[in-house]
Amino acid sequence: MNGYAGKILKVDLTRRKITAIPTSKYEKWMGGHGMGSAIFFDLVKDKTIDGFDPANVVTMMTSPFSGTLVPGASARTEVQGIGVQSYPIGWFTRSNFGGRFAPMLKFAGWDGVVIVGKASSPVWIDIRDDNVQIRDCKPLGLWGKLTWDCQQAIWKYVAGKSGKYGDWISPTGKKGGRTTQHPAVVAIGPAGENLSRLGCLIHDASAAAGQGGFGGIWGSKNLKAVSVIGTGEIAISDPKALMATRLWQKANYSFDVDRLKTGGGSFEFHAPPAAIPIWREGRPKRPQRPKACVGCHSACRARYDDTLGNEGSCMATTFYPFARSLDIQRASTNLINQYGLNAVEMAHGMGYVLGLIRYGIFGRGKVPRCPLDFNKFGSLKFAEQFVKMVAYGDDGRGNASQFGKDVSGGFVWAAEKWGRRKEDLASGVLSFPYWGLPIHKEPRAQVYWGYGTILGDRDINEHDFDWLKWLASGYKSRGANPPIPAKYAAKLITDKMKPYQGDLHMFDFSESNIYSQHMVKLVAWHRHYTRFWKQSMLMCDVRWPDFFNVHAPLGVGSTGIAEPKYVKAITGKDFSFEDGIELGKKIWNLDHAIWTLQGRHRDMVHFADIVYNKVGTGTDVPNAYMVGCENGKWDYYPYTKRTLNRKKFDEFKTLFYKFHKWDTATGYPTRAALAPLGLGYVADELAKKGKLGGLKQ
Repeated sequence: MNGYAGKILKVDLTRRKITAIPTSKYEKWMGGHGMGSAIFFDLVKDKTIDGFDPANVVTMMTSPFSGTLVPGASARTEVQGIGVQSYPIGWFTRSNFGGRFAPMLKFAGWDGVVIVGKASSPVWIDIRDDNVQIRDCKPLGLWGKLTWDCQQAIWKYVAGKSGKYGDWISPTGKKGGRTTQHPAVVAIGPAGENLSRLGCLIHDASAAAGQGGFGGIWGSKNLKAVSVIGTGEIAISDPKALMATRLWQKANYSFDVDRLKTGGGSFEFHAPPAAIPIWREGRPKRPQRPKACVGCHSACRARYDDTLGNEGSCMATTFYPFARSLDIQRASTNLINQYGLNAVEMAHGMGYVLGLIRYGIFGRGKVPRCPLDFNKFGSLKFAEQFVKMVAYGDDGRGNASQFGKDVSGGFVWAAEKWGRRKEDLASGVLSFPYWGLPIHKEPRAQVYWGYGTILGDRDINEHDFDWLKWLASGYKSRGANPPIPAKYAAKLITDKMKPYQGDLHMFDFSESNIYSQHMVKLVAWHRHYTRFWKQSMLMCDVRWPDFFNVHAPLGVGSTGIAEPKYVKAITGKDFSFEDGIELGKKIWNLDHAIWTLQGRHRDMVHFADIVYNKVGTGTDVPNAYMVGCENGKWDYYPYTKRTLNRKKFDEFKTLFYKFHKWDTATGYPTRAALAPLGLGYVADELAKKGKLGGLKQ
């Protein structure tokens, strides 16, 4: 099995039992998300359980690209299971993170980790090649530690007292393999230990599986950390072809450090090493160096000599934009990483608290008194109290607080408990417009983002087209024309969208088109593409796809050409880009079947009323300029200041369900949709539960 280790680690925490699942059993799914969904479907018999239920299964999967030379695809880990963050149901969901974990897991001889059950007391998993132990947290005092302290304690334990970073160590003993690396550790902080729905998994300084509440899920299982160190290797079908493909892509599509055509951080394959934090005052004026995930050609994180905000990027760095200084903002990034909290929900949650203060809501009705000291707002002390309040579910000073307990369980869940959810969603003070999740991109403008989120399980956080929004908005807001004409941009992108290539109106965000069959194809293609190439083959969201490339003739990037080359070199299989889209369609249908078994019906699939009743206010740019064809003229138009139409969105759903051959009355999958994809057994389970579309309910 070229590209694979050949086995998947299964850890039963309840029985403290270690077993192996043959990877060959799930090889048809290729890796990552596909394998994780298939394993979850097989192991979790009752899909209606809560995410905190011990029967919930959490998977951590790699791909054939993990630990290899595929640029921007060597280091990501896909995490899946029933989540606890979304509302009103914790959907089966996903998150992922970069860093070192996935390559190290492959080097240890494993293609993934499957975590089942619940330990009777706090434990951590110690993986050293084939030697896997479930260890108690007590000897190292891990339970209660911050994420970084936990990682450091495990590093010292595994490497031994004399093991300095860079020294050779033998993790399984003198007769075992050797490595200069320290373990790759994923840990939860106090937030996860206290079962916060905002708890996340933290690896190294700031690589996080943020969405889904997996930190709290681990905490409910009494699992503090998973550590892995490997001394093995990965079998490659054609190493020479792999090296040649990477060199070909570097020569034709990557940055040239001596002749840079673009600078600064960006969401494109050709971006040079440049950190992409959202600091309030630009980059810190301090010595820094780039930091990349294993195997990446283009680092997007940074390390600073004072360590503040190290490795933080994007939303992790903007959690506290109200800070009085840049250094306070940077230090607050460290706080959420050390306590293990979801950056996006913390940022929007703080905004919600400020809104309630503005309207004098605290202490009225069912809303408890807020313990935060607003006299210190903008200071690091305030950020620390806020973080501790959510992490520990108290007042942030170690004292009991009903408010702290409520918000630790999620801001939307708290609003529901206080009887304010509908009112605060409608006013916009609670900016969580879909599935109880915080807004990210403007769904009225970037409708593919909003549609993908509401039709799925979480904020999609897939930046495949976001670079063009940024480019167009930057130029248009200054009264200038973007360097890529709108119609050409639509052609360049849609030409790569096999098997629907050539339909320019798939990338037309005009009012007359956003509810059309063209938009159905775009949203469907995007769901299928990301489910496979990004979340199963684990190609980095920041660096892939390569649609537009400043180094290539006519700007045509390598996506559609490069991916099959890497699959062939590593696995030896002839597997086309379109084959990946088809497999992504299968994975998407499996996920949708799981949501259906959890209780999803088409009537639930709607945005909060504010999306239909009020124009957008802008999330990352004041007004998002998107490609549109208005009165026959292709250009970039500002689409933030509009509403979505509830009735037309319902009609769009019907078209989307028809496209997938799902039942249009319920949204349930049908046997006609599932059987041709090899998912007849999924249709059987849906039928047993009365959830198969096309049947009389």
